[in-house]
Amino acid sequence: MSAHNDIEKGGLHATTPQQALGNNGVLPASYGQAVRPSRIGNPGALGLFSFASTTFMLSLYNLQTRDIHHPNVVVGMAIFCGGLAQLLAGMWEFPRGNVFGGTAFTSYGAFWMSYATILIPGSGILTAFTDEKELASGLGIFLTAWFMVTFFLLIAALRKNWGFIALFALLAITFILLAASEFTGKVALAKAGGGTGVVTAFIAYYVGLSELLAAEDMAVVRLPLGIFPKRVD
Repeated sequence: MSAHNDIEKGGLHATTPQQALGNNGVLPASYGQAVRPSRIGNPGALGLFSFASTTFMLSLYNLQTRDIHHPNVVVGMAIFCGGLAQLLAGMWEFPRGNVFGGTAFTSYGAFWMSYATILIPGSGILTAFTDEKELASGLGIFLTAWFMVTFFLLIAALRKNWGFIALFALLAITFILLAASEFTGKVALAKAGGGTGVVTAFIAYYVGLSELLAAEDMAVVRLPLGIFPKRVD
C-alpha cells in the first residue's frame, strides 16, 4: 500500500525529518505542510464541560457553600470527569493537529487526577504530614506550579480568542489565590479563589457550548468567542 493511500485513510505521513533532509540537510518548504487528515470529531466541548463541572464543584467547596469544609466529594469527579475525560480529550486533540488544545486538556486532566490522589485517604499522602504548616506549604507549591502552567497557556491563548483569554486569566488568578491561602492560612483568600473559580467554570461552560454548537450543522444559535483574525505574514 502506498504512502498516499495511508494518508487518505487517516494515517500519519511516512516521511521522517531525516528522510526529508536528503543530502543538503535542508527541509523542503512543503514538508511542514504535509496533509494529516483526521476523522476525529472536535473533543473540545467534552474537555471544557468536564473541566468546568469539576472546577465548579471544587470552587463551591472552597467557598464553604452550605457549610461544606471538606472537598473529598470532588474526588470521583476529579478522577473520571475532570481527569480521565479531559485526558482523553487531549489525546484526541493531538492527532487533529491542535497542539494547544491537546496540551491544555491533557495537562488539566493530569492536574485533576493528581489532586484526587492527594485527597484519597488510601493514598497516605495527607496522613504522611504531621505538621499542618508543612502540608499547607506543600499544597501551596503544588498550586503555584499549576499557576505557572496556566500562565504559559494564557500567553499562548493571547492570539486565539477572548473566550480563552478570559478563561486562562481567571484560572491563573484562581490558582494564585488558592496558593496564597495555603501559604498564609487565610480563609478569605481561599473563598476569593473559590469565587473566581466559579466564574472560571461558567466561562468554560460558555466556551464549551460554543464549540459544541459550532460542530452542529443545525444548531439553533451560535455563541461568539471573539476570535482574532489570522495574521498574514
